[in-house]
Amino acid sequence: MKEIYELDVYKLAEELSDLIWYAFDKWSVKAQNTIGYQIIRSSDIIAANLAEGYGRYTPADRKKFYLYARGSFEKTKAWLRKLIRRNVIADEEIRKYTKIVDELGPKLNAFIKSTK
Repeated sequence: MKEIYELDVYKLAEELSDLIWYAFDKWSVKAQNTIGYQIIRSSDIIAANLAEGYGRYTPADRKKFYLYARGSFEKTKAWLRKLIRRNVIADEEIRKYTKIVDELGPKLNAFIKSTK
């Protein structure tokens, strides 16, 4: 069995949260204090819940944490949409986020579906 950090779905979750983590420093204090800390937490918890679920014994227990990760993914996307609408992130950054989000969503759904 592979380690969680070897799985594509986990790598993408980590990539997304790292991108947000490093972008945070460029944002205004207002954006950092309102959306910034929220999106860091929601994006970090995607990979954390995948890891926690991966370490669980029963399929039902694993799937529960994978679904939590899915919820955090959706929350992160909601925060990203706010950042885009409020012109906090630039167009070239939007493309980076879009690429990761578009790849992570289907992989996360397939990962959850494959849990038996």
